[in-house]
Amino acid sequence: MRHEWALIAGVLILLVLELNFSEEQKSKSIISAVVIFTIITLLGFLPAESGSTFGGMYVTDPVRLLMKNILNLGVLIIFLQAGSWLQTKNNYNRVTEFYLLMLSSVIGANFMISAGHFLMFYLGLELLTIPITAAASYDQYKSKSAEAGIKLILSSAFSSAILLFGLSMLYGSTGEMYFSEVRFSNDLIQVLGFVFFFSGLGFKISIVPFHLWTADVYEGSPTNVTSYLSVVSKGAAIFVLVLLLINLFEPLRLVWQQVIYGTAIFTMTIGNLFAIRQQNLKRFLAFSSIAQAGFILLGVIGGSALGMATVIYFVLVYVFSNLAAFGVVIAIEQYAGKVNMADYNGLYKTNPRLSLVMMLALFSLAGIPPLAGFFGKFFLFTAVAASGFYILLFIAVLNAVISLYYYLLVVKAMFISKSESPVPYFQSDYPTRIALSACVIGIIVIGFYSPVFEYIKQLCLISF
Repeated sequence: MRHEWALIAGVLILLVLELNFSEEQKSKSIISAVVIFTIITLLGFLPAESGSTFGGMYVTDPVRLLMKNILNLGVLIIFLQAGSWLQTKNNYNRVTEFYLLMLSSVIGANFMISAGHFLMFYLGLELLTIPITAAASYDQYKSKSAEAGIKLILSSAFSSAILLFGLSMLYGSTGEMYFSEVRFSNDLIQVLGFVFFFSGLGFKISIVPFHLWTADVYEGSPTNVTSYLSVVSKGAAIFVLVLLLINLFEPLRLVWQQVIYGTAIFTMTIGNLFAIRQQNLKRFLAFSSIAQAGFILLGVIGGSALGMATVIYFVLVYVFSNLAAFGVVIAIEQYAGKVNMADYNGLYKTNPRLSLVMMLALFSLAGIPPLAGFFGKFFLFTAVAASGFYILLFIAVLNAVISLYYYLLVVKAMFISKSESPVPYFQSDYPTRIALSACVIGIIVIGFYSPVFEYIKQLCLISF
């Protein structure tokens, strides 16, 4: 439980610092939170033994530790990007609240990933969700932020009710709550329980048809919170889904493969088609993330160690690619207050570095070689082909071509389209530049450095 204890200690330290900082010193919480979480992230990479505690309710192994480390990297980048926003006049006296909400949510994600019991899983899911609904309404002077918080809490409550109903069916038919003790017999009540369970978790991942909340919440939430929802919250739910399908729902493989087959097609297609229509970049990235969730399901459907490795690798690539895109959006929104695609016309002439970062991020999301996103999708496609789902693979390739079109729309706006009043030249603060540099390094290095995927694959083969 090293990750969880470290995060709990971080929360307590921030609370003590908050009590001792005067009004003029509140901004010091930004530096304190970044330093504390950097230490937590580094601690996560130290060697640790596999095992379980609380009678098997909490389980840890190298694969789960890797998942938590990937999420920690994403949160650290988000913390670096949030500094300038938190120092604005509307937020300067509420800085610590933001970090406490984020850390609490990460604790929930960690407990959910290490769950070996339905109750532990559900408590982790709620601890992941509830703090982030408060963070979605963090901009107290913007009605859209309050609206985003309300929509997120209502949709989360509804999805949790559906998921709990599914869990009650599974418990009623098997009589067990521990994952290691559950025995499935493929009767209809268990199939129905799984469908409800998958539907509830599908809300968290924004799988079609459970995606309708995503664009409105992403647009209304503060952009730093949106990036967390898009990467960390979604990544945690995806990790849990692939773990449970392989470890728990293996006897229902024929059922969940059919469910994922259909949802993957609809998620990729609808996410792409709606992304083409968007002019607001936050809504654009919302539908992009929906489409990316469809691609991730390609690795899940195989239900194998190779499929799990491709999902983990793709999420790692997605963390760097998506946070690079959001980092540019955050920087420009913070300086100029502009978030529409037309506002990016001629951006390359005034801010060439930001334009290049955005281009690399979008090319990686689109899967253009030799960036990491290309290898991520290539490995996903390989996993699908290895499972024999060739029609699904063909549809995925078509959707990859469609996604290339709408990602290039943003690149066209920055490098080709002209504007009489482009976003003026400005320089981001140092933490933002560090975060964007880390994302660019990740996008380039992870693609070229193939041992990263080999390492992940070996961990999955050993553990599962």
